[in-house]
Amino acid sequence: MSKKKNKEKLIRIILNQGSIDAKENYDELLELLIDEPIAINVDRDEERTFGEKLADDIAAIAGSWGFIFCFVCFLLAWMIFNLFAVNSPDPYPFILLNLILSCIAAIQAPIIMMSQNREAKRERLKSTNDFKTNIKSELILEKLYDKIDVLIKNQDEIINYINARDGANLTINKTVNYEEKNEGVK
Repeated sequence: MSKKKNKEKLIRIILNQGSIDAKENYDELLELLIDEPIAINVDRDEERTFGEKLADDIAAIAGSWGFIFCFVCFLLAWMIFNLFAVNSPDPYPFILLNLILSCIAAIQAPIIMMSQNREAKRERLKSTNDFKTNIKSELILEKLYDKIDVLIKNQDEIINYINARDGANLTINKTVNYEEKNEGVK
C-alpha cells in the first residue's frame, strides 16, 4: 500500500509540473502506469477514411519537388504554345491559365490544410504517448532503485553475518590451536 501511495504522490508531482494538461485524466493515467503497457501506434492507416488518405496523398504529391518541376514545365509549355499558336485558345494575357491556376489553388489549399491538421493531431498523440511513457519509465526506475536498495541492504547484512561468523570461527580456531600447543608443551 505504501508503494502505491508513493507512486500516486510521484504522479501528482509530475502532473502538477507538466505542461500537458492531463489532470482530468488522472485516474486513467494512474491505471495505465501501474501494470499495463501504454505505448500506442499513432500511425495506423486503418483508422483513416478514404478522404483523409486522399488528402494525405495529394499533400505528399503537391509538396514535392517533382510536382513543382512538372507544374513549371506545364506552365511554360502552355505559355509557349499559346504565344506561338495561330488560333490559340488562351492568347497573351493567359486568362484561362489564370482561371485554371486559381481553381487549382482553391482546391489544393484546403486539402493540404486537412492533411496538416491530421499531422498535427498525430503529433499531439505522439507527444501524449511520450509523456505517459516517460512517467511510466520514471516510476519503473523508482521501483528498481527501491529494489536495488533492498538488495544492497541484504548484501550488507549477509556480509556482516559472514564476517561475524568468520570472526567467531577465527576466535574458536585460535583457542583450539593455543590449547593444542599448550598440551604439547606439558
